[in-house]
Amino acid sequence: MKKILIIVGVVAAIIAGYFGYKYFGSNVNSNLSDPYINIPTGSNFDEVVKILMDKGILKDEDSFRSLANRMKYAKPIMRAGRFKIKEGWSNYDLIKHLRAGEQSPVKVVFNYERLLEDIAGKAGKVLEADSLRLLQTFYNQSFLDSVGYNKDDLMCIFIPNTYEMFWNITPEKFVGRMLAESKSFWEKNNRLLKAKSMRMTPKQVYTLASIVEKESQNKEERPTIAGVYLNRLKINMKLQADPTCVFASKDFETKRVTNYHLSFDSPFNTYMYNGLPPGPISIASASSIDAVLNPASHNYLYFCAKADDSGTHAFAENMTGHNINVAKYIQMLNSKGIH
Repeated sequence: MKKILIIVGVVAAIIAGYFGYKYFGSNVNSNLSDPYINIPTGSNFDEVVKILMDKGILKDEDSFRSLANRMKYAKPIMRAGRFKIKEGWSNYDLIKHLRAGEQSPVKVVFNYERLLEDIAGKAGKVLEADSLRLLQTFYNQSFLDSVGYNKDDLMCIFIPNTYEMFWNITPEKFVGRMLAESKSFWEKNNRLLKAKSMRMTPKQVYTLASIVEKESQNKEERPTIAGVYLNRLKINMKLQADPTCVFASKDFETKRVTNYHLSFDSPFNTYMYNGLPPGPISIASASSIDAVLNPASHNYLYFCAKADDSGTHAFAENMTGHNINVAKYIQMLNSKGIH
């Protein structure tokens, strides 16, 4: 009898060891080529297992399924998100991690985007919501009304930066996150107070900043350019900003603004319509926004590109001086065969 009990004990120990190893021994492969997995919203358990197998995460599928059922992880609708998997994890470690929902954020980077389509395309490459879903939200006027924007001025909420967020963030929450980031930006460095003292809203400042952004890549002269446009607004003079005509026509590849661009009928064409356009013509950097909020004080009403390939501009207080600067610039363009 004693011998039988010993044998039973040994067998039980072997079985316990086997299942212990199956459940708590390493079941995540080493040398993973990509330690991240994305579990789409609405995925069922079988789809999650397929993702783990297709990515080469699991060594043994059956043991994972068995423990997932015991731990009540397997459900018709699984927790979605982006998760980082550690090499050598056991089934228990893996299930505990996925069930807890501790996601690894993705980075969304905005820099020089012109259109909402560009914003959607950039974000859609790293988020679960693709560019089409994002764009549908950007153009959903009912939703935009709820956040106080429209399709023309929504670009105002995007401040160039790198943002960390969850992969499965919804388009609506994505907009909400950008709104929060924008609010935080405007609350810093007395920006709201400065805008109010200029009798401008943040949207108006941002819109003008987007024009300044496209006029010059030279940060040092942006306050001077901002001053020119503010001087024009003060005397009810048309802004006559070339970049607005390019934006209106969507001819972004042009190397030279022509009569085609200047005569393109659009509320964004500041050669045809007074005041600011109905919204930004691109994303605006903090440098350009601050240039508008801290403009250089001067009497310039005109400027054009210098004829020296420096990328900077020549400024003038009157049309006579401006025409001289323009003639020099046109001569330079013609000498290079740019028409």
